[in-house]
Amino acid sequence: MNKKEVNEIKRRFKKDSCNFDKMVGCYVDAEKNIVLTFKETFLNLDDEEFHKYLEIANKSLSGTIGNNLLELPFDPETEIEGSGHDLLMKLRETRLQDEKLLIEYYNRIIETYDFVGNYLILLYHDTYDIPLKTSDDLTLDDSEEVYEYIICAICPVALSKPGLGYREDENRIGARLRDWVVGPVDTAFTFPCFTERTTDLHACLAYTKNTKEPHVEFWENCIGCGTKKTSTQKKAAFNNMLDQALGEETEETIEKKLDIQQNLSDFITVETERLGENEPIILEPQDVANILTDSGLPDLKVERIQAHFENFFEEALPLADELLDEKALKNNELRVEKNVLKERVVDLTKQLKEVTGVTSEGKAPDIVVKVSEDKAASVTTAFVDGKKCICVPIEPDETFMLNGEEI
Repeated sequence: MNKKEVNEIKRRFKKDSCNFDKMVGCYVDAEKNIVLTFKETFLNLDDEEFHKYLEIANKSLSGTIGNNLLELPFDPETEIEGSGHDLLMKLRETRLQDEKLLIEYYNRIIETYDFVGNYLILLYHDTYDIPLKTSDDLTLDDSEEVYEYIICAICPVALSKPGLGYREDENRIGARLRDWVVGPVDTAFTFPCFTERTTDLHACLAYTKNTKEPHVEFWENCIGCGTKKTSTQKKAAFNNMLDQALGEETEETIEKKLDIQQNLSDFITVETERLGENEPIILEPQDVANILTDSGLPDLKVERIQAHFENFFEEALPLADELLDEKALKNNELRVEKNVLKERVVDLTKQLKEVTGVTSEGKAPDIVVKVSEDKAASVTTAFVDGKKCICVPIEPDETFMLNGEEI
């Protein structure tokens, strides 16, 4: 699913256009016990609850594609009875109405979701009559397909922070009563995918709040799909490859990493012009080698990084912009500006010396003024701009010497 397709579904998550027909949930304590389960007709919820639950559904489809949101495929050979895919198909077909099936799925989540503390499991069901669109993206009223899907969201539940509050029953300020509060979505998924504006039963769209350490164990053992690395993980791995090859962090190694990021950015610019704005730019091992060589790295280090790159991205090569470090690029811009300023200061200092005649040793020049003998007595002193100066009247044919040179 791309950003456009995700946004088409998310546009439904509003008060006037929401069409969730059912929402069910399960509250789990820190000992992995089911504390309670519940079912709700979504459109009958009180306004405050309606918007809070809708916010959770919306968050489950939020973030950056390829980082917070990952399209995870199912292996067709594992789509068998009793598998994660099979359970999701049954939940979808029964529209979250089968209590026994729901309990089975709750337990599956509890067994596979690695989390310390209390949490809330929510499942939503929706059907979407996909409107036809013309080639110029105009929406028509007619519909050829219904996209039926479920959203599963898992939210941590923690005690509210201690503090003071108004105790209305006692009419005084006292310790605030602490209660259990549902936090932001930690992990979620939407099944099936809405790919190219049609139902894709062989993939789900996973959401992770933590892009450094997503719940891979949940993806594999509960959902039963494949896994992918987030952009954050890819970038961290690439930076680790550079750190290992370049060695201890010094001013020189920092400069090298900035050069690499700038050359990577230049590579993306060139490839975008060649392929077009909407075409993904896949970073090949040879592209990495070229970028490192252009950045001044010796051949041995280039080969070492290239080998680590091929090994880490053996299953799927990254997009070039996934390894781009925006912070490093900004630091590089500051470095360039600083170097330009340094060169400018040197240039201005040189010009100033030429104008004032100050020597390289910092000494004032020898000034010799030759005037005729009859005017020597006319030499006087005067204050100019608050400074005492020697005033020497000279004629057009008389000379003025600065550092031994006639002016």
